[in-house]
Amino acid sequence: MSAEPPHDPTDPNDPHDPALAPTARAEYADRLRTLQGRRWKQWVDVQAPYRWFLRRLRLGRTLDVGCGIGRNLANLGGDVVGVDHNAEAVARCRADGFVAHTTAGFADSPDAVLGGYDALLFSHVLEHMARADAVALVAAYRPYLRPGGRVVMITPQERGYATDATHVEFHDLDGLRGMAGDLGLTVERARSFPFPRPVGRIFPYNEFVVVARVD
Repeated sequence: MSAEPPHDPTDPNDPHDPALAPTARAEYADRLRTLQGRRWKQWVDVQAPYRWFLRRLRLGRTLDVGCGIGRNLANLGGDVVGVDHNAEAVARCRADGFVAHTTAGFADSPDAVLGGYDALLFSHVLEHMARADAVALVAAYRPYLRPGGRVVMITPQERGYATDATHVEFHDLDGLRGMAGDLGLTVERARSFPFPRPVGRIFPYNEFVVVARVD
């Protein structure tokens, strides 16, 4: 069983936002590929701690909303499906062997099963929109989460937030906890990763992480 396409506040085809979102453009997918393919990253496995952290959460079947070019599809491995409003990014995910759909195409896909996922992942997505739209996005995909399933929200800290001109609103741990409350979710854990909170002012890859559960 599937549902109507969720309202995605970042989707350029969404009637609520007719403007072309910068993150939906092919150029944005190119930027992600360039950042991920930098020479020094070929020598150092920079994703190792993030991959370890995600896999330790044991999320089960996961829907990665805003999957980009598939970094966390690779990090999670196993039973994971990606969704993104950037068609070029989705095409690259598929070319790399991942299961991924555009926002518009997801609802009609065999992967759009209501209650069919153990977890929803929103990694470096919510900062691209205002708080109300971020809450609406999570709410739109919540029907695909099974009872007792988990929602993982990950956003950048100060230095990382400043690196991308498409970022719209800074969401810290208190902000993510507040969103979880608005959505009727119970927060299981909230932390700074991989380093303590003050490091986020100088290290671009420090993140806020909130894991919440549907009661």
